[in-house]
Amino acid sequence: MSAVQPAAAQAVELRGVRKDFDGHAVIRGVDLRIEPGEFCVFVGPSGCGKSTLLRLVAGLEQASAGQVLIGERDVTGLAPRERGIAMVFQSYALYPHMTVHQNIAFGLETGRRLTRAQIDARVREAAARLELTDLLQRLPRQLSGGQRQRVAIGRAIVREPSVFLFDEPLSNLDAQLRGQTRLEIARLHQALRTTMVYVTHDQVEAMTLADRIVVLNGGRVEQVGTPGALYRHPRNLFVAGFIGSARMNFLPVQVVSVEGDRVRVRLPGGAELAVPARADGLAPGQPLTLGVRPEHIAHDAGSAAIDGPLEVVEELGEDRLAYLRAPDGTLLCARWGTDVTLREGRPGRMFLQARRCHLFGVDGAALDLDGD
Repeated sequence: MSAVQPAAAQAVELRGVRKDFDGHAVIRGVDLRIEPGEFCVFVGPSGCGKSTLLRLVAGLEQASAGQVLIGERDVTGLAPRERGIAMVFQSYALYPHMTVHQNIAFGLETGRRLTRAQIDARVREAAARLELTDLLQRLPRQLSGGQRQRVAIGRAIVREPSVFLFDEPLSNLDAQLRGQTRLEIARLHQALRTTMVYVTHDQVEAMTLADRIVVLNGGRVEQVGTPGALYRHPRNLFVAGFIGSARMNFLPVQVVSVEGDRVRVRLPGGAELAVPARADGLAPGQPLTLGVRPEHIAHDAGSAAIDGPLEVVEELGEDRLAYLRAPDGTLLCARWGTDVTLREGRPGRMFLQARRCHLFGVDGAALDLDGD
């Protein structure tokens, strides 16, 4: 039998959770349920409240209002050690004078009634899972950043939590180590099937790790959904601009006419495009915002074209980002392959495909039709 037996995965629920600092609301009435065994990622810009929300789940901050539940238990007033959680921090938080073995075992030696043999078995199983077996007698200063983070994860595993919490655990690593450690975290979730709540500002981490993503802005939840749902159907301008890399292009447009479930709009430069959209309450002349992702702009054919000078070309290896100055001054970005001939400073043309475009009302809400 495995020495490490994770506790049964538990749901995490936030009910009307609010957090104030010095009279300033940082978290503004969040309602959210994370299902047992789910990998949920909090994303948003700096200062949006994602780390504070994670700390409220952990018990490192106390809610100013609302409830935090883990499983069916209200843990709002409980200390972190009473919540059945384990947290992995950005800074690793390892004891510099302790070996890897001692760091992983520390929580078990101080907080549980286990024999030394049981503790050693748990540590060695976690180390084997994270490829740390050969490093157990080293000190943290003798490890790379990626190895230190794996030690921090191992310390969490041996506690057998029902919920893992990760606070930007890869932000101190270089690009290669981030990729490797991200894969290790994904494998860990597949193996343990424990509820995991993960904070990051990194698009790739969020899109590749999450079962569901929670997009936060100004202490509020803007949208919750699968990575695919947020990418294909952003609820508003904020989510549309935040999810996706390179970011979505936005162009000011005007309604020309409403044609059933399509809205014909005039683009900068005068071309017209009939975009599938909800047309309730729209009238000719009304200003809207059109959104289109760089990877959805064609170089050879489409529903409508925008002309302008090609100002910048960024080489990305297998493809390129081409930037065209639209007639209204907007810098429009397209992602094209290396087979497309591009010359900076020369006239360019970008084709928009109506079915790939999004429309947003004056309030920023998406006018997308339901479904894919």
